[in-house]
Order: sequence, then C-alpha cells, then structure tokens
Amino acid sequence: MNIQWYPGHMTKTRRQIEADLKNVDIVVEIIDARIPVSSRNPDIDSICAGKPRLVVLNRADQADPDMNRQWSAYFRGCGFSVLETDAKTGKGVNQFSPMIQTALRDQIARWREKGQVGRPVRAMVVGVPNVGKSTFINKVARKKSALAGDRPGVTRGKQWVNVDQSLDLLDTPGILWPKFEDETTGMNLAFTGAVKDDIMDVETLGCHLMALMAQRYPEALKAGYKLTALPEREEAENDVAYGYRLLETCAQKRGMRISGGEFDTERMARVLLDEYRGGKLGRFTLETPPEGA
Repeated sequence: MNIQWYPGHMTKTRRQIEADLKNVDIVVEIIDARIPVSSRNPDIDSICAGKPRLVVLNRADQADPDMNRQWSAYFRGCGFSVLETDAKTGKGVNQFSPMIQTALRDQIARWREKGQVGRPVRAMVVGVPNVGKSTFINKVARKKSALAGDRPGVTRGKQWVNVDQSLDLLDTPGILWPKFEDETTGMNLAFTGAVKDDIMDVETLGCHLMALMAQRYPEALKAGYKLTALPEREEAENDVAYGYRLLETCAQKRGMRISGGEFDTERMARVLLDEYRGGKLGRFTLETPPEGA
C-alpha cells in the first residue's frame, strides 16, 4: 500500500513555512495523542529547527493516560514544551497562554530590557489535517475570527488571530499535508478517522485494528465485546488472518450474520472502527515512544 496523501511537492511548502518562521517567536505543533508519530509531519523538526516548540497532545482524553505521560516525557526530552488538551471540550486549553509565556520567559525578559514592554508573543500553529488544529485555535481564541492587524504574513494569505494583548496566533491551514509511504502510518491515520476509510478495504482495516488491539489492549477488547478469552494466535498467522478470526468471534457475539448464516465481518469491522473512534471501547494509544528515549 503506497498512499500519497499530499500530492504536491514539499519544496514550495517548506519555503512558505520558512518565510513565516521569521515572523514568529514559537512554533505550536498540534498532534493526535493517540498516534503521536503518524500524526506528525516528518519534516517539521528540520523545518522549524532553532525555534522554540510547544507540542500539543490533542485528543489526550481518548488516549491511554499512561502513554500520555510517556509521550509527554519523550517530547520534553527532545527539548519541547508539552501540553495535553482536548480541544473539543476545551480541557487543558486554558493552560496554553501561560505555557507559552513560560516557554519564552527568557525572550520576553530580553524584550523588556529593550523597552519592548507589552509586545505580544507571535506563535505559528502547525499540524497535519484532522488533528483538531482548527478546533484548538477556536477554543484558544474563543472563536474570534478577526485578523490580529497588519502583521507580516497577512498579505500572503495567512491569518493572524489575536487571542489577547499578550498573544497572536498565525494559523497555517492546509500547509502541512504529509506525504507517506509507510503502511502503518496510513493505517493509524485511518483507524482514527484522519483519512477516509476508502484508502483501503474497511474489512482489512478492521482486521488490522483487531490484531493491534489484541496485542496492546487485550483486556479492553474482551470487555468491549464480552469475550471470556481471545482466540490463540497461530504461529503462522499474520495480522489480517488473526484479525479476521477476531472479527468473526466478535460478530458471532453480537449476532451479526448475513444470508447463508455466515458472520458479517464487514459490518463488524465498521462497528469496531465506529466504537474505537467514539471512545466506547476505552482510551488507547497505538504508538509507543522510541526505545531508549
């Protein structure tokens, strides 16, 4: 599976971001806490090198709390500030402005020494599509839509959003579409609904998610589908084969059959994806920090 989610070339995009970086003090990177690797643009570290960074683990309420702590520690180890949020409800968002001030306290002190008292912090917000960036910005700005004024970048179609006297946000909609060839990345984005299900067969996607859940969160899978035990995985079985048997088992438990008496594994796959995305099965993180990090 070779998925090209971003069809164009990154050169132009990199130039746009690099030009905007000159006008900001800090980069705020929004990622999905459930898939912290797959929901990041792989080029962001090199593009924004040298700028202070705040990583926002959005949708943290749907991710494994223990893994949230591990990923927060990992990103702090990379030298970034970290904030866990649920932009949909606004949880954690009220800590955003104070955290920006803390991350830039030395820079703000230098401004004051130069007499630049009251100068607002300018933050660029980046993130791949469907990680909740727009919702986050709206929550932080309390749904303000006015431009922050005559700032560099506005003339190039970027939008400055004024939060308060101390903070302006530079929104960059649609600018960081990732290009990926890694099948795992594509599936993780599909599991969370970040890309359309039609990037691959829904039943196959369900097989992969079932197998992953059985590996990482077996107790939650058993509880969610009222299973006393999970089928043993045979030595030669790959994820799709084992996941299919799990789909059959859960379809049987839910009484899902098609004409002829066979179990409706396609319907079960759709139910699995809906229940996972809706948080009905629990809080899960599908990726772990690199070993030794």
